[in-house]
Amino acid sequence: MRLIFLDEINSTNTYSKEQVNELHDKDVVYTFKQTDGRGRFDRKWVDLGSGNIYLSIILKPSLDLKQVYSNLTQYTALKLAETFEKYNVIPQIKWPNDILIDEKKISGILAETVFKQNQLQGLIIGVGVNLNADENDFKKIDKKVTALNIETHKEINKIDFLNCFIDNFFANYEKFLNNGFKSIKDEYMKRINFLNKEITIHNFNEDYTGIVEDISDEGSVIINNKEFYTGDIL
Repeated sequence: MRLIFLDEINSTNTYSKEQVNELHDKDVVYTFKQTDGRGRFDRKWVDLGSGNIYLSIILKPSLDLKQVYSNLTQYTALKLAETFEKYNVIPQIKWPNDILIDEKKISGILAETVFKQNQLQGLIIGVGVNLNADENDFKKIDKKVTALNIETHKEINKIDFLNCFIDNFFANYEKFLNNGFKSIKDEYMKRINFLNKEITIHNFNEDYTGIVEDISDEGSVIINNKEFYTGDIL
């Protein structure tokens, strides 16, 4: 594993996709200045300044796409939540992969794949974390957000957080690849914020409202006996 620091980049995910052939399995590209960050469904990730961290984990576990890879964002969300807990805050996972504290978003994840001639070149797991921000910065964003320094009332050392998260991510990574979502389901379920609640999920231009009954062993959310493998909880 290598940690690769970039002074400034448009997006660590974009860079990692473009350089995937030169990057190694388990490399981590990170920056404190990202000018064109993206979230799921091409949403823009607003840069709240150099006090925060943006990173991409490059994974090359095989040349073919396995079902378990679709759950890597959920695995990453759990590992992020566990890292936040070391700072004595109580994170919650908003399915499938946002991290909230007191209903305010603190981190997001974007997973992307790179193929060449039907062979998987790499999986890119992008993570943006609000570590140090001023509440005035949040005026740039139209949703409820927070930062770890605001929740803990102290400045966060970015490298310490990075090292803690990366160590946590790779500690059980191979076990997860071998056993799938069911190997983390219990811990994941402890941290979700919507079980047995009525939610509306946006999926392929349609909205569906119902009571969340469970998360399946494959990581799908079950609403009124209907399974959703992708979507956005509104």
